[in-house]
Amino acid sequence: MAGSGPGAGRRVLRAAQAEDVASASNFRAFEWLHLHLDLRAEFGPPGPGPGSRGLSGSAVLELRCLEPGGVAELRLDSHPCLEVTAAVLRRGQPGPGQPEPEPEPVPVCTQPFSHYGQALCVRFPQPCSAGEHVKVQLTYRVGEGPGVCWLTPEQTAGKRKPFVYTQGQAVLNRAFFPCFDTPAVKCRYSALIEVPDGFTAVMSADTWEKRGPSKFFFQMSQPIPSYLIALAIGDLVYAEVGPRSRVWAEPCLIAAAKEEYDGVIEEFLATGEKLFGPYVWGRYDVLFMPPSFPFGGMENPCLTFVTPCLLAGDRSLADVIIHEISHSWFGNLVTNAHWGEFWLNEGFTMFAQRRISTVLFGAAYTCLEAATGRALLRRHMDVTGEAHPLNKLRVKIEPGVDPDDTYNETPYEKGFCFVSYLAHLVGDQDQFDCFLRAYVDEFKFQSILADDFLEFFLDYFPELKKRRVDSIPGLEFDRWLNTPGWPPFLPDLSAGDALMKPADALAELWATEGLDMVAIGAVSTSAWKTYQLVYFLDRILQKSPLPPGNVKKLGETYPKISSARNAELRLRWGQIVLRNDHQEDFWKVKEFLCSQGKQKYTLPLYHAMMGGSEAARALAKETFAATASQLHSNVVHYVQQIVEPLGS
Repeated sequence: MAGSGPGAGRRVLRAAQAEDVASASNFRAFEWLHLHLDLRAEFGPPGPGPGSRGLSGSAVLELRCLEPGGVAELRLDSHPCLEVTAAVLRRGQPGPGQPEPEPEPVPVCTQPFSHYGQALCVRFPQPCSAGEHVKVQLTYRVGEGPGVCWLTPEQTAGKRKPFVYTQGQAVLNRAFFPCFDTPAVKCRYSALIEVPDGFTAVMSADTWEKRGPSKFFFQMSQPIPSYLIALAIGDLVYAEVGPRSRVWAEPCLIAAAKEEYDGVIEEFLATGEKLFGPYVWGRYDVLFMPPSFPFGGMENPCLTFVTPCLLAGDRSLADVIIHEISHSWFGNLVTNAHWGEFWLNEGFTMFAQRRISTVLFGAAYTCLEAATGRALLRRHMDVTGEAHPLNKLRVKIEPGVDPDDTYNETPYEKGFCFVSYLAHLVGDQDQFDCFLRAYVDEFKFQSILADDFLEFFLDYFPELKKRRVDSIPGLEFDRWLNTPGWPPFLPDLSAGDALMKPADALAELWATEGLDMVAIGAVSTSAWKTYQLVYFLDRILQKSPLPPGNVKKLGETYPKISSARNAELRLRWGQIVLRNDHQEDFWKVKEFLCSQGKQKYTLPLYHAMMGGSEAARALAKETFAATASQLHSNVVHYVQQIVEPLGS
């Protein structure tokens, strides 16, 4: 059924003409050849004064003009927190052995753009002509801002030294360095980072060199979009966990990180390579962030940033890293051209994650995990309403809207359903795996739109194109992309029934008055994996509040749940405790919130506390008072809105 695949030449991409309303830059006027950062980190008090914490130095952008009529100025994305003090222009490209062109100071100015950034304009003395190479060096400093996150020692695991990291996705790296802050274009980069004595710097790069006691050099030899350039500086050490993998962490976490991931990352990588083609990034390292890190993971190439919540002590959450590894092909190698097509990053990554999971853990376990994802999508659409404009795959992001404000489950789970539907149309998993390898090879290091992908899909499978599968009533590709609502096709998850049905039946027993402990005891949970326990607890939560005394007995019967180190189980046990006002275990809720600051875990528990009894509301205020200084500033803001709503 499959065609011969792509031809020898690269196709003309529709993405090449796509706009990105979230960028103030003229990124289409130039080819971005290279970026070099030369920065010095200072850990001082917050604020604008002398000696305050900040990154200072320069960014050098190497560009080639693409405009046939020439360009009079370079417009970059920037942010008010970036103070640019000088700009220097070098024109032309020196030959081998020739000196760099003479530097020429040029004027810079800023122009307003949106609440999340501004334009930085560099005026050329004479227009830059088509094909001309230029280097623009910008001297700048950044202190407090949304792209560079400064942590006090109290916010780290070791409580000894401060920490700083950058978070670029979606449009935050314009608050780290002036750039084309759009996923539409990619560049290679290098960096020289100077840190105080006793600190270590790491970046999303395939080369890491220590140069003297306090300088680190990095180089990324493959082109990546600006949002994937990431830096972290802190009290960091590493341990080898595979032939091309290290774990990085604070000294107090490194032993746990090595034990949790020793050997498993290579298994995940090798499986991904068999399915999707070569892993092109060289190394795959993992940085365990301080507990206040508000995200689960960020797929920065060569160095994934992850929450320490993944250190469950029994490898029960090690497979979570499969999602970030899958981004090595889908998102990092083939990238959405703008954030309105985010499903191209995340829908494919969910599909790839579940393909790897199926190979390693079996279809039943993968279907169970996918069922939990589908339940998240259902809850999201129940809250927003299916017709909400964000509940479609192609989202129209209006000018001035921060792409981060459009974040939800739809690109992940509805995107997964669409990719699954395409696999269903093909009808043979091996053929679809071959197609995915061809897709990655065709579009590697490029940014695309859904139109580019779907055109390639139909060209690859000419019989499907001939049958006009893009126009099947009710399942039109256009409907998938542009109509909000529940997915018109759901992949068959019945292979998970063997795991779901026992959990459903056990939850029903626990929701009944007059517990039948004989029947409950006949169901062994000792071999249940994480997602089966998660599924079971989700069912318990749905049936809560339980009859009096049942939650106490539940905790006593399953101490591996009620006293778990696994963050997914701790979250759900906390929600059950609060929904049932089981005050005997309120301390476990507080202990969990004191141990980490991940937004996905923190906000649901505060919502549950404030929606619970008077004692639960008191617990919320007591816990927030005790932990606010440890949390990321965004999480503090969100928790304040829950605990201290306006007008209360």
